[in-house]
Amino acid sequence: MQGEARMNYHSAMIRTGFLIVALLLPLAAQGQPRTFAEWLEELRAEARALGVSAETLTALDGVSPLERVLELDGSQPEFVQTFTRYIELRVTPNQIARGQELLREHSALLAAVQARYGIQPHYLVAFWAIESNFGRATGGFSVLEALATLAYDPRRADFFREQLLTALQIIDDGHIPPQRMTGSWAGAMGQLQFLPTVFRNYAVDGDGDGRADIWNSLPDVFYSAANFISQSGWRGDERWGREVLLPEGFDYSQVGARNLKPLSEWRELGLRTVSGDPIPVADMRAAVAVPAGAAGPAFLTYNNFRVTMLYNPSVFYAITVGHLADRFTGAASIAHMPENETALSRAQVLELQELLNSRGFDSGEPDGRVGSRTRAAIRAYQSEQGLIPDGHASLELLDSLRE
Repeated sequence: MQGEARMNYHSAMIRTGFLIVALLLPLAAQGQPRTFAEWLEELRAEARALGVSAETLTALDGVSPLERVLELDGSQPEFVQTFTRYIELRVTPNQIARGQELLREHSALLAAVQARYGIQPHYLVAFWAIESNFGRATGGFSVLEALATLAYDPRRADFFREQLLTALQIIDDGHIPPQRMTGSWAGAMGQLQFLPTVFRNYAVDGDGDGRADIWNSLPDVFYSAANFISQSGWRGDERWGREVLLPEGFDYSQVGARNLKPLSEWRELGLRTVSGDPIPVADMRAAVAVPAGAAGPAFLTYNNFRVTMLYNPSVFYAITVGHLADRFTGAASIAHMPENETALSRAQVLELQELLNSRGFDSGEPDGRVGSRTRAAIRAYQSEQGLIPDGHASLELLDSLRE
């Protein structure tokens, strides 16, 4: 396919592009420019060196940083919502019914995608639901303007610079006109919210028209998403995970993605299904996740859960995709949701991190976000204090640190 050949060519070009431009530009220009206009001219030169046409580069005319993008970057729902709130907004009776309806409506297309890539239709439709509300909310930002904003910001400049250069190449290859390249504040595009580099590596022309249109063509949307998920290691004969009951006195140091064990070991440790039966045993390895801490539900998570986190590295997200897929097939709701779960504000998380660091529990540079390093520091503090070491950030934990 000609479009795929172009994408492969540009994939090779972008790997060498930074070296080419480093030779072409003065050394002084390789640092952070003083103004956005100066930075944008450097980016144009880099794009030209990668083979982007002058016509495509006119799409950068008038591009300017968007303050709203930076505001949204600091308030991602995975960081500011509780697990309860996160999931109740995304797994609703209407969403379940709509997903079931669309599974029936597109059954032939989804079956063809499954035959090629092995992705079960109810999981693919769950990704579709969470990413864009079944294609109805793909984002209203100019991808070029959003990516330029994030690439100019020094925090993750290199990552978003590559995304922006790749977006220009996608336009240059004729997949989408620049004015129709819309997406999220982070530059994620189309009905399954691909970043440009994911598009470059995995987009598929599912309807045979010579373009990979992940904005408007459902064959392109589903084939592309299934290609990405499949190549990321999805197993079509396995589920994502299941809710479980933890035994009395469970060792919460066993929680987390790094503590993979065979199902037989988890069964020996006393984990049960929500009905109280011993967990089934198969030749699979699993980890335990407790997204709301010891007071909330516990899940055994399998390989497909870890693949889901390659799509979005959030435990909340991966559980929600898997649970919504289960609901499409008639499964029950989560049995042990926490009561009165309260989210910490970003300022409170910053205070929590600063207090942990001051006590000798390394949570990294305080940023107001509860990531893996902060959770590890919380677990270490909880263990020292004789608390349940579930790694969960809560108001009670913050009060304990304040004392």
